[in-house]
Amino acid sequence: MKKRERVKRKENVIFFPGLEQRLTEKGLESLQLKKFEEAIELLEGAKELDSENGDVLMGLVLAYFEAGAYRKAKKLANELLLKGIGDYYQMVDLYLTILIQLHEYQEIVSTIEVLLDEKEIPPEKQDHFLTILQFSKRMAEQNQADVENDNSDVTGPMNKSLNLFSLQNTTEQMLLLSKLAERNIRPYIEEITAYLIAETGQSFFKTTLLTLLKEQEYDKEIEVQKFHQIIKIIPIKLPEVHAQPRMEKIIEHLKDYLENSNPVLLADIIGMVERIFFISYPFELEPKNAKAWAAAFHVLAEEYMGNDAEIIDRAEEYGVPSEEINLAIVKIREIEEISYPNF
Repeated sequence: MKKRERVKRKENVIFFPGLEQRLTEKGLESLQLKKFEEAIELLEGAKELDSENGDVLMGLVLAYFEAGAYRKAKKLANELLLKGIGDYYQMVDLYLTILIQLHEYQEIVSTIEVLLDEKEIPPEKQDHFLTILQFSKRMAEQNQADVENDNSDVTGPMNKSLNLFSLQNTTEQMLLLSKLAERNIRPYIEEITAYLIAETGQSFFKTTLLTLLKEQEYDKEIEVQKFHQIIKIIPIKLPEVHAQPRMEKIIEHLKDYLENSNPVLLADIIGMVERIFFISYPFELEPKNAKAWAAAFHVLAEEYMGNDAEIIDRAEEYGVPSEEINLAIVKIREIEEISYPNF
């Protein structure tokens, strides 16, 4: 006969058997579905019941990180490293990623140098950690130089030119954008608009520049070119990049078909949708039918997972013409092929 599971008690609160497991499962499911605030609430509840559960703690770090709660993510990730919970080098990677978001480059340098001194880094990870170390040293030195030299108004110009066309990788681009975010970008508007209309400009970088213009409430009409198309827009009137109306409709259609039957596949597809729409922002690509796009993403996700992906089946399931699904698939492939950023 199965032994009855003991009721857990914390202070004067009684927790019923199986509650920890249910909270963990629901919390990790919410994390997969990108419902990060919900995941945090559930996983924090599970942590109250078992503060040493590696799955709960790792999931909670990821949920904090994805929700932008970087200080909480850093604190908990550091605790896991000290306790030796989870895969050590995966945790180190995650911890360093959190520190990058917090711009704590000197701590990154210190952490990696300790690992190098202990000579415990696996050979296959040496180059990876050395690359992060070199980047962080440059950033730490730059931050120190800024502290020493920045007695002037931070809203003043950094340089006469941003040299946007010379920035060939995402690290350089994000470094520039982090500086621009603290300054009035209007002195550079001529150079920025020239980049946005240029055929050679990178789509990923153009999106980040547009979001910066929107954040700084730029209200003049400008032109943007992507995928050999040109549109006129006013940045302040653009939707938020993570709340584009058509993207949200596509995700809702996907949820209708997959939320209950295959939530893991749904989470993967939503990641793909958000990536494609980030790169194509703010363009309204053909076809206009959101269901055709949902079906196209569904087909491609199954194909990438090695499953049979029949367009005719998805056309019937989503109630859209196969031709429209094909048109969306071609556009998605085109964007994926030419628009991934270089790191």
